[in-house]
Amino acid sequence: MPSPPERSLALSKIIHVDMDAFFAAVEQRDRPELHGRPVIVGGDPNGRGVVATCSYETRRFGIHSAMSAARARSLCPQAIFVRPRMEAYREASRQVMAILRSYTSLVEPLSLDEAFLDVTAATADGVLAVEIAREILDNIHRETGLTASAGVSYNKLLAKLTSDWRKPHGLFVIPPECGLDFLAPLPVGKLHGVGPATVKNYPPWVSTPSRICGR
Repeated sequence: MPSPPERSLALSKIIHVDMDAFFAAVEQRDRPELHGRPVIVGGDPNGRGVVATCSYETRRFGIHSAMSAARARSLCPQAIFVRPRMEAYREASRQVMAILRSYTSLVEPLSLDEAFLDVTAATADGVLAVEIAREILDNIHRETGLTASAGVSYNKLLAKLTSDWRKPHGLFVIPPECGLDFLAPLPVGKLHGVGPATVKNYPPWVSTPSRICGR
């Protein structure tokens, strides 16, 4: 049986990078008059449109993606509605993905604004995965004018969960010895890929981890 240090060396080092309020952030970057304003990218609030994404200034009103645009306007009448510009978002995504691929060829995009990176090989010489993640976030901000958040752990499930933990422009790490402690108190609906049909079969508790080892 391998010793604990040998087992730890065999663990993967996964980073999940997730852009912050991506579509809305691109609009705020490209239109300075929108900076700091409540921006909603989506359909017509006078019709049957829905929210594609919204800025953080808007989220404090309880607005979220997939909400009807009409409902969003009722919650935040001062919100500025912007129709999506998909080519601008695709171009920003190409820039971000190029930055990610400069660190490893093992990049797995999930959408325009998020991806997994396997940096196991890149850490073989002693560089920490968290150092790589921090540098990636800095480079994204410097080269694109946008911010992203990252989660770092030893598998994709935990990396994706933790990238959302300190948004916006945040970084969170779950080392192997803390994985189960982090997961234990979370509601099952927090897990990526778990939908409403599965959630309804589990107790609807909501709690906060009592001991978080991430940093």
